[in-house]
Amino acid sequence: MTDVTRGGLETNATHRRAALGILVALLGLSVLLVVFLPFRAHVSIATPALVFVVPVILGVVVGGIIPGAVGAVAGFLCYDIFFIPPYGTLTVQAPQNWLALVVYVIVVIVVAQVVANLQSAREEAQRRTRDAERLFELSQALIGDRPLPQLLSLIAVTVQHAFTPRWTALVLPSEGSAGGVGTPELSVAASAGEELTADDLASLTTSGGETRSLGLTGVEAPRRVAVALVASNRPVGMLVLQHVQFARHDRALLATFANQAALAVERGQLREQALRTQLLEEVDRWRGALMGAVSHDLRTPLAAVKTAVSSLRQSDTALGPDDRAELLELIELQSDRLARLVTNLLDMTRIESGALELRPTIIAFDEIVGEALASLGGLVPTGRVDVEAPGDLPLLHIDHVLIGQVVANLLENAARLSSPECTIRVSARQADTTFVEIAVVDDGPGIRSEDRERVFEMFSQNSGGGRAGLGLAIAKAFVEAHGGTIWIDPRVTLGARVVFTVPCEAGMAVHG
Repeated sequence: MTDVTRGGLETNATHRRAALGILVALLGLSVLLVVFLPFRAHVSIATPALVFVVPVILGVVVGGIIPGAVGAVAGFLCYDIFFIPPYGTLTVQAPQNWLALVVYVIVVIVVAQVVANLQSAREEAQRRTRDAERLFELSQALIGDRPLPQLLSLIAVTVQHAFTPRWTALVLPSEGSAGGVGTPELSVAASAGEELTADDLASLTTSGGETRSLGLTGVEAPRRVAVALVASNRPVGMLVLQHVQFARHDRALLATFANQAALAVERGQLREQALRTQLLEEVDRWRGALMGAVSHDLRTPLAAVKTAVSSLRQSDTALGPDDRAELLELIELQSDRLARLVTNLLDMTRIESGALELRPTIIAFDEIVGEALASLGGLVPTGRVDVEAPGDLPLLHIDHVLIGQVVANLLENAARLSSPECTIRVSARQADTTFVEIAVVDDGPGIRSEDRERVFEMFSQNSGGGRAGLGLAIAKAFVEAHGGTIWIDPRVTLGARVVFTVPCEAGMAVHG
């Protein structure tokens, strides 16, 4: 909507109010004239003067001072023509009648002016109340702890609602340009109202635009009003209103809006900077933890491989066939352990990057256990594992690669923490119509109650000083990706029982 159109609408509204006020004043005078005219011989000459003030006041209340003036002239004429002898003419013969007319005019003018001033004061009070409500609305909106993009959009929408321009745009310096030398690069961070055209965007963000400088404190062009958002003595952005018609007091209100918006934008930017700093600190912590975990987990298999290779290379040491086979087996087992460590690191990278993708298939429980044992490459001998499952156990509907990795990680942890003679039990049962519960049990030292949640975190330290590493964290991520849960059974006091659930195909049982 253009300025001309807005101005025309406001002018039409003012004219309508004035016309209505004149109509009210004239109708009021007509009604009073009809009522009092039959009784003019029986009423005092001052009575009509007092009564004819009422329509004038009503005209002022409805339409302002102009209807009051028209009502005063009409009342004067009615009073003179119909109630002051000689009737039907404007002639006034008696001096006291002149006095009555003069008093009437003075009273009407004074009363109309007082009423007009009161009406103006009431409208000003209403305007201030509306302004206070709008400022309160903006303050309440900006108080909340919102993300910066949502906050910027809220500022644009609130200003659009308060001043109703064609559109409102919030312009910010582009990332990395605010502290540079020269004119910063600008970008439209949020807008409200009508959609900005390509020309609008170009005028806001290019060097030829009307509102290029962030140093503006209030520039009014024929088509546009811009006000800078300044916080801590530096510009943080700019509000631009297109095709807006301002009353005198609206400019001060917009400046107050801009001050509050500037503080909110600065607070949001500082919060984002703090979050980025916190993220960098977290990355550094993860990097340190990763290096610590990798160095800890690599040291033992590398040392074992190094020792075995050195023993095989010594020419002066007589090794029998059994000794050489044992050393080669040690190298193979420790190499498999290193390969699993690298696999865990790659899996965790997939999880952290959000690249984990499920490829579910239908598979039997005992096949999953077999795949897990095969992937361990001898780290957990098959003879140490006891598999238990009912014959009517449903088939599993899972990504067998991921769940096979879960079972392998649990078996490796159980074998590493328990004695070599320990039998590791892997069992399964149907938990409900949609999930199967799988458990891996060992007779190791167990897990303390205060560590049962912490062990599923990456590189967590348990209360005994040990490190959980990546295996359980990866298992938790893979299980939860299937919609299942994983936990440490609190009822087991000797050893540990790790339980997790995975989806199954209801009604599809294994037939042997």
